[in-house]
Amino acid sequence: MPRTILMGDPQFFSVKGGANPHTRNVLGLKKTVDAHRARQQWHMMAQALLAKGAEVLVIPPDEHLTGLVYPANAGFLYPLQGCSSAHKTFHLSNLLPTRAGEREVYRSFIQSLGFATRDVQARFEGEADFFPVGDNMMIFTHGRVERQRFVPAFALPPWRRVYGFRSDERTLDELKRIAEDRVILSLELCLEAHYHGDTVLCSYGPRREYLLAYMGGFTQDSQEHLRMTFGARLIELSDNDAALYAANSFQAEEGGRFSLFMPFGVSETLCTRIRANGVEPVLVDVSEFLAKGGGSIKCMILDLGPSNELAKDPAAVSFRAERRYEYLFP
Repeated sequence: MPRTILMGDPQFFSVKGGANPHTRNVLGLKKTVDAHRARQQWHMMAQALLAKGAEVLVIPPDEHLTGLVYPANAGFLYPLQGCSSAHKTFHLSNLLPTRAGEREVYRSFIQSLGFATRDVQARFEGEADFFPVGDNMMIFTHGRVERQRFVPAFALPPWRRVYGFRSDERTLDELKRIAEDRVILSLELCLEAHYHGDTVLCSYGPRREYLLAYMGGFTQDSQEHLRMTFGARLIELSDNDAALYAANSFQAEEGGRFSLFMPFGVSETLCTRIRANGVEPVLVDVSEFLAKGGGSIKCMILDLGPSNELAKDPAAVSFRAERRYEYLFP
């Protein structure tokens, strides 16, 4: 079923907080975005998604909230599919301090689409760390949440930056109450360069039954849980594919055909394995967003589920029409 997704207008995309290892150079200085290149890449990605049947809605830009270009962190819709919008709730993230202002922007937008909203209380960053796999499982990824700072180091330069992770393990209790009808597999992240679960994991396939995984991004216990749970359905990523954020991909469907939007440059070996599972890779260049902002394809997409399950009331339908990509960028 065609899906409706949310993307963030890249007009003001830049590095302000510098809150992950991709945003700073070896000296700890924040990188500068090539704004023209970023906008070109964003539009090419949006148009490629439209060509595969997705409905793309666009959140307005805000020069003070440049992280809006990564709406996967906004929260998550539950249930994601299988019922009308009246029975769905959007659970808003509790973002890190430099992005906390985004919550009210997302709240207004999501409510205008006809969804009820609730706030997650613990530190948590939405679909980036909580997403469905198969028919009855959700995966929750977490790591140590720390105050981001520079600390001394016996190296050159003589300091390093502590970034930490984004979702607190204590969020699990809230998530269990929300998704009480699903099994939740809790996994611990261990590499700051892969600070969200959607940078190391991607479920795909007709029932999202297969899982791409970069095992180096997890603790040993979590690696064992993954192998035990998924067996032959687990596709382990090479270091090279993982560095390109191959797991930060998004599946679209049109007419019963499945496409997995993946970062340009991933290996043909990986693409061949994905095709063997009945899904066609579609490679998209969003390198400016990864190299400067630390987010790739899935980070730039919030999944709002099947298009035919969105609200049908006139106000929501009108708002949705006004925020469609084709209306905003004719």
